[in-house]
Amino acid sequence: MGDLALLRHQLSQLDRVAVAFSGGADSAFLAWVAHDTLGRDRVTAITAVSPSFAGFERHDCAALAAEWNLNWVEVATAEMENAAYRRNDADRCFHCKDALMDAIGPLALHDNATVVLGVNLDDLGDYRPGQQAAAQRGAGFPLVDAGFSKADVREVSRQLGLSTWDKPAAACLASRLPYGTPVTLRVLASVEQAETALRLLGFVDLRVRHYDNLARIEVPLAQIEAVVRLRGEVVAAVESAGYEYVTLDLAGLRSGNLNQALS
Repeated sequence: MGDLALLRHQLSQLDRVAVAFSGGADSAFLAWVAHDTLGRDRVTAITAVSPSFAGFERHDCAALAAEWNLNWVEVATAEMENAAYRRNDADRCFHCKDALMDAIGPLALHDNATVVLGVNLDDLGDYRPGQQAAAQRGAGFPLVDAGFSKADVREVSRQLGLSTWDKPAAACLASRLPYGTPVTLRVLASVEQAETALRLLGFVDLRVRHYDNLARIEVPLAQIEAVVRLRGEVVAAVESAGYEYVTLDLAGLRSGNLNQALS
């Protein structure tokens, strides 16, 4: 189990932090604990806004910041201006986190703060070049240092009464594209539109994987029957986003499964 007292101690040692705040369970937990430990004046929760950041996630960040009285700011990131990012090779996440540090770094420097990310122990087992980019730029991973797994974050969040304890895992919209498929504004918009339409049908935990004019829907195994039952509405929702073919992955939702192509 992760050590909450150790996490608080580490944050106290840093004195001032800038938390990369995406609104997910990990970054929300880190932001709340930092705020609770150091106080509002020594913690800035910073949300990076770009075309790959879903609108509902941005709304969640604003709502949490208001609920918890966080010192919260938004900054625009410029990864889409980088041809290496748009090319969507296996190092796409490296360029994304590099752009994140470009945006957050100056704000942290102004406050003499350390940038911290909500990376947990489970994240270390997957292919995540973005972590390398952030570490090279001086970011810290206090959840890792305090021994927190994803399950630990959720359990301690539950004990603390945080509404994010059971929030489904999320990832940037670009992660829905197989490596080698160029990242464009049109494609990101199509993915977001399809996922938003499916959420309105009640599917909260999902991915719409983009394969040109074909969409592959992933939901937890327990919800596959519901997708089939609502087949007509599901197809219409995804087709409204511009896809010609709508498929359902019978293996279910698997976060980061496009990394399997790298092995």
